[in-house]
Amino acid sequence: MNAAFDLVIRNARVATASDCFESDIGIRDGVIQQLGRQLAGGAREIDALGRVVTPGGVDAHCHLDQPMAPPVRMADDFDTGTRAAACGGTTTVIPFAAQVKGQSLRAAVDDYHLRAQGKSHLDHAFHLIVSDPTPDVLARELPALIREGYTSFKIYMTYDDLKLNDGQILDVLEVARRHDAMAMIHAENADCIAWLTRRLEAAGRTAPRFHAHARPMLVEREATHRAIALAELIDVPILVVHVSGREAVEQIRWARSQGLKVFAETCPQYLFLTAEDLGIDDSYKGARCVCSPPPRDKQNQQVIWDGLADGLFTVFSSDHAPFRYDGTEGKKPGGEEVPFQHIPNGIPGIETRLPLLYSEGVLGGRITLQRFVELTATNPAKAYGLHPRKGTIAIGSDADLVIWDEGERTVRNTELHHAVDYTPYEGMGLRAWPGTTLAGGEVVWDGRNFHPRQGKGRYLQRGRPSLLPQAPRSATP
Repeated sequence: MNAAFDLVIRNARVATASDCFESDIGIRDGVIQQLGRQLAGGAREIDALGRVVTPGGVDAHCHLDQPMAPPVRMADDFDTGTRAAACGGTTTVIPFAAQVKGQSLRAAVDDYHLRAQGKSHLDHAFHLIVSDPTPDVLARELPALIREGYTSFKIYMTYDDLKLNDGQILDVLEVARRHDAMAMIHAENADCIAWLTRRLEAAGRTAPRFHAHARPMLVEREATHRAIALAELIDVPILVVHVSGREAVEQIRWARSQGLKVFAETCPQYLFLTAEDLGIDDSYKGARCVCSPPPRDKQNQQVIWDGLADGLFTVFSSDHAPFRYDGTEGKKPGGEEVPFQHIPNGIPGIETRLPLLYSEGVLGGRITLQRFVELTATNPAKAYGLHPRKGTIAIGSDADLVIWDEGERTVRNTELHHAVDYTPYEGMGLRAWPGTTLAGGEVVWDGRNFHPRQGKGRYLQRGRPSLLPQAPRSATP
């Protein structure tokens, strides 16, 4: 007699963005087929009695095997990056196909598919990074790629090899408006950063800790204000990524008070790290925590927690940027300790994102369980055109699930699964970790061991972001 389901999870305390309820979960062919009490039998069963079950995380801002200028190279590719993600409860990743100036967007996408092919353990989609918005890119390539399901892209206001000027940003935002795409913006004032960097270097202040001095909150505040103004001119929603503290938060709150569609994302580094983690002296060890914007201070950590609790933030992502500390390809390019402006920016966090927020957010009493699900799974899926296939526990949704084990655990890099040689959260005590992660109904992490499904992760063609306004709009402002 055939079982009714391939897998049944019994006695789950199911958490979604709106509800928390007791239920069995019946899974067949990688999809949730039934929710209810006392479901029929499964070929395999897992008893989740007393444990919370959430949707698998959607990490909508991470960098994997992104092309870099030699000698720098990212440590994680789609194999090690998705392995680490799964062990931390994330089941869908959206990294970036980055256009190189002088290159077509299509070439960047084709290259990124080759990098992912046969490697990913998890379902994945790609954001675009638009760094060279030529007339052909604006008129032909970008609209075509949006129609094909690449319905989000990132715009940089800093970094010489990526940044766009205001006129270029307006051009790209106008494409987003006409074609219903989600525009993500890295908001920092490049000219202010360059001016401060020159003055710091002239004074011999080149240690990693001066990275934060070159990027004070006002450069993020000004760029956030300007990004909001540009979006208002075009009348298009935007999502401001990796917001670090009070001054940018105030700009976003003001925009919301004016009825503007401005969404916001933050990341673990702005809750758990401070500028002191870049160093309190001139030691190079602070290079491990160099990221942009930099971590701020304890008071700004509380501002970010408040924004997570009260709805200011839409998405909580890792911004995983995996560079090794030792060796020649990461934080020490060519094996050398370099001035702060040449340290590759970014920190690892794809595996620790969910446990950190669950431990200190949910179990720490700072956010509700429903808000945790909203920030880490449901809203990213909605923002980037994957909901309800991803990001929720519902009949017809993919069976991407996390069964949580609550208990004391210490973060040790030796126990993580990325290819980076450190974690900035080393030694931090947590209160929970994923006990089981399922991707497409298959156990990929059982709390002790990773179960590879290399190459089974599917590329996801995405639909229209469901956070965008539904009313039809004219094609021009």
